[in-house]
Amino acid sequence: MEIKNAVVVITGASSGIGEATARAAAQAGARVVLLARRTARIEALAAECAGALAVACDVTREEEVKRAIDHTLATFGRIDVLVNNAGQGLYAAIDEITATDFKALLDLNLVAPLMMMQAVIPVMRQQGAGSIINISSGATLAAWPGSAAYTSSKAALNMLSDVARLELADAGIAVSTLLPFMTRSEFYHAVKTGQGQASAQEAQSASFIHAPEQVAHEILALIKSGAARGDLVPVEYGGSYRG
Repeated sequence: MEIKNAVVVITGASSGIGEATARAAAQAGARVVLLARRTARIEALAAECAGALAVACDVTREEEVKRAIDHTLATFGRIDVLVNNAGQGLYAAIDEITATDFKALLDLNLVAPLMMMQAVIPVMRQQGAGSIINISSGATLAAWPGSAAYTSSKAALNMLSDVARLELADAGIAVSTLLPFMTRSEFYHAVKTGQGQASAQEAQSASFIHAPEQVAHEILALIKSGAARGDLVPVEYGGSYRG
């Protein structure tokens, strides 16, 4: 899909990968729609991106998702791309994961992307074209101690994306999944539990961690190509990235 003049909706746009993707898409000529809970941040970002729209939205709330999509359609009349980027980590051993925390994680990492897809699919069907990019995690390629809650939520997102791709292909909607590697962002400081482990992992990866702008570049490449999957995971960790 051509990015120039496309209407690109990005969740989790207030920082990290979402913010970098918004900047990159705007620079490529897209009209970006910034969704996040932190209103001040997305409004400041919108002011930097020509023609951008900032919409405060908690993507775990169905009524807020509907309001955000309705606002987007009222403003631009179409939606060409959805980037499901909002997400959160959780570090805990199997016997330490609470049901409450796990359900909240699934709501954000899995159910919210489903609701966002369901919100944009009708207009994309009507248009006869669309691109949906679901941001998963390279951590789903292996098993890591303490990662069960997070990686299971993202592994489920992988399957959700793969099935959606099959079901929506005839409608001209390309569903793609991106598996980033460790990325410099607020992710490690915003985990639901396991802050110490997350900070330690971030420190250990300082020499090879990716910048969010690199992930944004790959997201735009997936939008353009419509490929099923992309990853930034080094070959030695089970991915295809060779630096």
